[in-house]
This record gives sequence, structure tokens and C-alpha cells, in this order.
Amino acid sequence: MTNLPENNQKDQRFWFLLRPFQLLADVAILCGAFFLAYLFRFDFQIPEPYLDNALNQIPFVVLVQFASLFVVGTYSIIWRYVSLEDIKAFLKAAVISGIVLVLFRLLLSPERFIRWQVPLSIILMDTFFAFAGLLGLRVLRRFFYEFSEKRTFQLGKRRKIPKSTLIVGAGRLGAATIKEVAGRADTELDVKGFIDDDRYKKGGSVGGKKVLGTTDDLARLADELQVDQVVLAIDHAKSKEIRRILDICRAIPVKAQIVPSLNEIAHGRVSINRIRDVEIEDLLGREPVELDGKNLHDFLSGKTVMVTGAGGSIGSELVKQITNFNPKLLLLVERTEFALFQIERELVKNFSETKFIPLLADIGDQARMREIFGEYKPEVVFHAAAHKHVPLMEINPTEAIKNNIFATKLVGELAGEFGTKDFVLISTDKAVNPTSVMGASKRIAEIVLQNLNRIYATNYMAVRFGNVLGSTGSVVPIFREQIKSGKAVTVTDPKMTRYFMTIPEASQLVLQAGALGAGGEIFILDMGDPVKILDLAEDMIRLSGLEPYEDIDIVFSGVRQGEKLFEELEITGENLLKTQHPKIFIGKIATYEGEEVENILSNFRQAVEANDRTKIRRLFNHFLPEAKIHEEKETLFNVKTTEETNLIGAHRSSQLENRLQKS
Repeated sequence: MTNLPENNQKDQRFWFLLRPFQLLADVAILCGAFFLAYLFRFDFQIPEPYLDNALNQIPFVVLVQFASLFVVGTYSIIWRYVSLEDIKAFLKAAVISGIVLVLFRLLLSPERFIRWQVPLSIILMDTFFAFAGLLGLRVLRRFFYEFSEKRTFQLGKRRKIPKSTLIVGAGRLGAATIKEVAGRADTELDVKGFIDDDRYKKGGSVGGKKVLGTTDDLARLADELQVDQVVLAIDHAKSKEIRRILDICRAIPVKAQIVPSLNEIAHGRVSINRIRDVEIEDLLGREPVELDGKNLHDFLSGKTVMVTGAGGSIGSELVKQITNFNPKLLLLVERTEFALFQIERELVKNFSETKFIPLLADIGDQARMREIFGEYKPEVVFHAAAHKHVPLMEINPTEAIKNNIFATKLVGELAGEFGTKDFVLISTDKAVNPTSVMGASKRIAEIVLQNLNRIYATNYMAVRFGNVLGSTGSVVPIFREQIKSGKAVTVTDPKMTRYFMTIPEASQLVLQAGALGAGGEIFILDMGDPVKILDLAEDMIRLSGLEPYEDIDIVFSGVRQGEKLFEELEITGENLLKTQHPKIFIGKIATYEGEEVENILSNFRQAVEANDRTKIRRLFNHFLPEAKIHEEKETLFNVKTTEETNLIGAHRSSQLENRLQKS
């Protein structure tokens, strides 16, 4: 591939020493093209005067053409990887050299500069022959390289038998996939052809492979061609479409894999050759986020940006997303040493151009946080540090208060004191009509932040969203671990639903909301449709190649204290205001007066100091009219009563009976 223009001269400085054969081949082609143009011009019988002119002109012409090739960077192209994109460089060189030769022809006096004046017809033909020849030589080199590489690999001891494969999707992603497969000697795919539901594509070919039919023909073609696997290469495929194709593959049966979307590849999360198994994120099928790049660039570029909880699921993704917008300095605040080490190592490996400082600190440590703010004076703060596990916070309510409320207040006050321009709190949908200590503590944190917005010049805002797929402690990694160990998958209740989004999507929308905020807003993200946890469990079992209730059991443990069956994204009766972004809304949520906020904090401080967990729960219900925090049970993780167990068992038996009747 061609290097960036500013690196061309540096990369080409000693090319003639490293590639002498390339130099000789190029000189031969350029000289041959020039004389071929003269031969065509004079019907292969060049008059003697013109032959003398040609001999005089050829050093000048070749020099101009070499100079144009050098200027556009063609000598930074690695021959064996030459691609269609590299043709642009040769076209630019041809245009430049052609213009130079034409100018010499038209502007110089023919009496004094005859040897510099090449006839226009010769210039035209020579330019075409010369640069077509140069490009053809490189394409030929790539052909021989790939042929030789494949032959060498096939003779090796580690050769694997390629799997007979059909690719579903003959669009951009399918074309990129077949190109990658064709160019690799170590490919394990023997592509038989394409499947595409666009009937106009049937009979056509992509990358030398024909479009054999639609997904309706998949079962027949898989049988006729003895297909081992099907690869989905559909960019922005919807979950229903992926699920339908998976059902067809399961019925055949053949293994189904998927190529990452071009959106994932563009963001550097995967490479095109990483064909992988279908994952639960694919089945949830959320559309990729479209960001306002200019707005985000203005918001983050050249700024000192702090991320608290930088080693957590959301915090670490925020850090990686922020690197795309060239911050002046990135401050990673994290109290867990190993989590901080992990994100530091990833930044060093994959984002080496970003200047960052890993800071081991507890956000509740006033002296340490004051030291950090005083030394670095962050201009933008993303506050992702929090206690978020609902059942654990039911057992440890004082820790939820200290970390989610008072530590947030501390960091927010320091941001205002040290002149931070924007402060973004990561909140949760569990703050809506909270039934848990965790959700209620995040609602109080929002109230505290809105109060700080009245006191300081800093723009304080909060962003609410639901569950994040794959985040630490979330249901997806728990299910994966249970399936991997062969244990029964535990679902709290068959009716339970949750909103889900991917970690990158959530992080990108948080950044965008921060860029949109003017201060005091509570942003609410569009979470799409709720997902039944039972369906999620069944899908994950099937994606592991197993059958639910047969290979892997599903048991119901009952709703734990603080949990809801159905999460909400907006408080009852509130209105949502639209923003410039279609997936971000502003919740019109009632604010609290400053004296009332101080009274709330004073009461919670006394309860925490006394370690009065009962009082903490009562205070939530008192100060948050929408809250429904129940009294603490003696044991949260107790064994179910006989009655509860029988009810769960009856539900499961009924479900299994229905499934058997359907089958």
C-alpha cells in the first residue's frame, strides 16, 4: 500500500540501492515504451532524423517520468501487495509527466531546444505505454508472489485441508472477504460461491466466484457442493436476518461463521481476515452509531481529558474512543492496579501516538484527587467510576453511598474548583423509579451534579443508559462461563427483560452527549427494544453449538432484592426533548433546590457514619418520591423456599412440554 505523502521521500531515499532489479526493469520499460511510441507514429519505419531526435530525447523523457513516479510515492509501494488503490499513484505520475512534456513542447523554442521537444502524439502514446507497462509489471509480480507463496505453503508440513464454504452476501463486505481469502496462502476456506437475496446478482460473479442463488437455495446448494460451513458477509445485517440464516444452517446442519462489519473494521476493532463465530452481539443487531465527528473533534481535540474508572468496561472503551480525537493528554484514573495495568498496556500497544498518564487513585480520596486536579487541570472529565452491581450494593449500601454519591460530589467539586469545562457522569436506567440501592444512589448523584451546575462555571451533565453487553459482572459473561463449564444457565425470572447496547456504542454516545451538553442536562440514550433474558440465554446456548434444555439446562433462581422485572428509561410523566443526534434525548427531570440537596447529603452522611443500613433505605424512599426501596432481607442469597422452587419447576416443566409438543 502507498505510504502517506509526507513519508514518501523518507521511504524512497535509498530505494535504488535496495531494489536494483526494479530500477533496471523500470528503465527498460520506459525506454521500450518511448521507442514503441515512435514506431507506432511512423508505421514501424522511423526516418533517420527522427531516430536521432528520439535518441537525444529519451534521457530527458525517462528522467521526467522517474521524477513524477518519485513525487507521487510509487516507490513506497511494495510490489507483491500492489492493489487497485495503488493505480491512483501511477495515474497521477502519468498526468504529471505528460503535462511537463507537453509544456516543454509548447513553451520552448524549437530552434534551440529540439531535443527537449517531443511530438505531442509521441507524448500521448509513450505516457500510455510507459505507465501501463510499469503497472503491469507490478501486477505480474504480485501474481507470481501469491502463486509462489501458496505453492510453498502447500508443500509445508502444517497444511490444513480447506473447508468447502459458501459466502452469504455478495456486496462490499463479501467482495472484501473473497479478495482477502484469495490473497492468503494460509486460508482455510475453499469458497464455492456466493449466496445473495438480491435476485439481480444471481449468475454474476464477485472476485471470480459466482452468485449461485438466494438463501432459499442454501440447503440445496450446501448438499450439492458438500459445504462444510457458511460465512455471513453482510454489512450492517439485522438481527432477524442473521437469526434466519442461522436457523437454516442449524437445520442443514452446517457451521455458520460471520465476517466483522466494515464499521468494526474501520474502527480498528477487528481485521477483515478474522472470520469468527456468530456472537450474541450479532443477534441483538443494533445499528452502528453515526457520530458528529466535527462536534467531537472540537470537544476533545487538544484538551486534557480525564476518565475515572478508566480500567472498567465503559471507562476503558471511553479511553480508546477518545484517542480517535487527538487529546493533548489523557488521564487514566483507576483504583484497581491490575485494571489500570491492562488499559495502560493496551494503549501502549495500539494507541502509541496518544500521550497518557496512568494514575492509581481512589476517587473518594480527597487529598489524592486534589493533587491530580491541581497538577493536570483536566478540561473534560468523564466520570465512569462507580459501584454498579445491584445485589452487592444491597448488602453494602454504605459503600454505594460513599462511592456513587460522595465521591461523585468530591470529583465534581474539584472539577468546578480547578476550572474543568465539561463534566460527564455515567448514570444508569436503574436511576429511573429506583428499586435498588445502586439505582437510587445514582439518582442522588444526578441531583448532586445538577446542583453543582448552579454553583460552578463547569458544564455538568449525566448520561443514562441500560445494560452493556460484555461489561464486567453483566449477564453475558456470566452465561458464557456457565455454558463453558457445562453448568445450568441461571435466569432470575422467565419474564425478565433488559435493554442492551454494545460497549463501543454506549461509549460513543456518551462522548457525543458530552459534546452536545450545555450544562444541567440528563441525557437518555435510545436503547432500542428490550430483550428477554430467557431468550438471551437460549440464543447463547445455541451459538455454542448446543441445545437449551437438552445439552445445557436453564434454571430460574427468582428475582433478587433490588431487581426489577422490567427496566425503564424515563421517569413517569417526564417529557423527552430531542437533540441533534437521533439516539440522544434530554430528560426534563425535576431539579432540587440547593438547601434541599445539602439536607439530603447531610442525612446520608450521618447514616453512613452510623452504618445504619435501615436508615439509608428509608432516606432513599423519603427524598426520592419515585423510589421503592424495600427493607433489607436477612439473607439475600438464600435457598428458595419449597413453594418458590415448586413454582419455578412447574414453569420449566410446562415450558419443556410445550417445546416437545412443537417438535
